[in-house]
Amino acid sequence: MERRLLTKSGRKISVVGLGTWQFGGGWHHVEEHDVRAVLDASVESGVDFFDTADVYGDGRSEQLIGRFLREFTTSPGERPMVATKFGRRAAQELGAFTLDNFRAWADRSRANLGVDTLDLVQLHTPPEAVFASDAVYDALDTLVDEGRVAAYGVSVETCAQALTALDRENVASLQIILNLFRRKPLERVLPAAQAAGVGVIARVPLASGLLSGKFRTDTVFADDDHRAFNRNGEQFDVGETFSGVDYTTGVAAAAEFAALVPPDMAPAQAALRWITEQQGVTTVIPGATSVAQARANAAVGSMGPLPDAVLDSLRELYDRRIRPQVHHRW
Repeated sequence: MERRLLTKSGRKISVVGLGTWQFGGGWHHVEEHDVRAVLDASVESGVDFFDTADVYGDGRSEQLIGRFLREFTTSPGERPMVATKFGRRAAQELGAFTLDNFRAWADRSRANLGVDTLDLVQLHTPPEAVFASDAVYDALDTLVDEGRVAAYGVSVETCAQALTALDRENVASLQIILNLFRRKPLERVLPAAQAAGVGVIARVPLASGLLSGKFRTDTVFADDDHRAFNRNGEQFDVGETFSGVDYTTGVAAAAEFAALVPPDMAPAQAALRWITEQQGVTTVIPGATSVAQARANAAVGSMGPLPDAVLDSLRELYDRRIRPQVHHRW
């Protein structure tokens, strides 16, 4: 497994991490024994970076990871690094992003994860005004000074938000949607992050599963799956679901993509490999609900590059089918 420096944290992490939204909900229920099996398989395969949030299952994801972490030594460098997120437990307005709330949210996550100091806390796609607030970053600096968190970063919806956050000296990481159907961050965000020495965490890498090539236009998702209830942004930013691509368009584009994948890779692996090849990306965080998925994802961390001819075809596919829908929006 290739490992890269999450720059300002001073620690290297696996180029393929594990996203854990699915352990809390919003996709479908994953039993605790299956969560444990995925965590075990991920670590055995070289993954040493987990991404979670305090609202995933109202803390369930954090708690399950915390139980897993208790089997490791207490030294942060000898267990998987865990990045969590906060900011969505209150009204989505600037006035809620206070030091008192930050302390309360951080302490709750510390208890859920069973750690004294959180490895990395990220603002969880907060309102636009938050990114430009001096008081917000001062409060985050205070959490570091108090030892509640070791480092902090931001999770964003738009490239404009990312660029605003990158102007802040103590931002250690940037989490952003980046995949074959969301290429805009390649233009300015990734170069700016590199210049600032900020690690980049690529989320929604498979466009909510579209890039696995397994969905059809008549695929039915469970009622509690965001791919059913958030297709038009009913609950949160629509860009989080299928990367903002119309489902019918996405299925057709994904079928074209699958036909371009080299024979020694699964479509999901090719999609992940494309992300890891982008200069400036530190890690990609696909989810997994089975041991087989976890191992297949992790295997990407030791795969060779995609052929140039494939890369050219993928760029043309994006420009023709996807760019008009999403490029100007995020």
